[in-house]
Amino acid sequence: MEIPEKFRNMSRDRKMMAAVAVLCIAGLILIMLSSLFGGGKKTGHAEEQVSFAEITGEGYCAAIQQKLEDFLSSIEGAGEVRVFLKAGGEQRYIYATEGKKTISDNRTEAEEKYVMIGGTGGKSALVETVKAPEIEGAVVLCSGYELPAVREQIYRAASAALGISTSKIYVAKLEY
Repeated sequence: MEIPEKFRNMSRDRKMMAAVAVLCIAGLILIMLSSLFGGGKKTGHAEEQVSFAEITGEGYCAAIQQKLEDFLSSIEGAGEVRVFLKAGGEQRYIYATEGKKTISDNRTEAEEKYVMIGGTGGKSALVETVKAPEIEGAVVLCSGYELPAVREQIYRAASAALGISTSKIYVAKLEY
């Protein structure tokens, strides 16, 4: 028996058609229920926002220090690594603005105002960006300090990771 013949035979059987219809409806209902109750995996985007929110507050330096320690300790010969960072300033909020510019005769007039959001409970300015404090310097202590090649790699890796010059980084031997 060929496949087209089997489909013709199934379409003639009312019980088979009823079973297929019930299965299709049950599948649709399950899909709708899973979207209502959030049964799927959460996207990584929300997790990224949470982790960014955690490191922009008080724990900013601590989180960066830990990541840098883990990173630098993976350099061959570095051994155990400890990092201390100096951050300048505090986190800053950049608010969204909208404006208009009018040019007439020899005058230019510009008007800017903050974009406000909120309802009956109150309004607040829309935060466009949160700027983390800038790293101004770093002290790196490592047990593999004696090797000049390791020391050079520590300087370069810390400079690249933090986005600061090597003159703002101090590397010394870690004493136990």
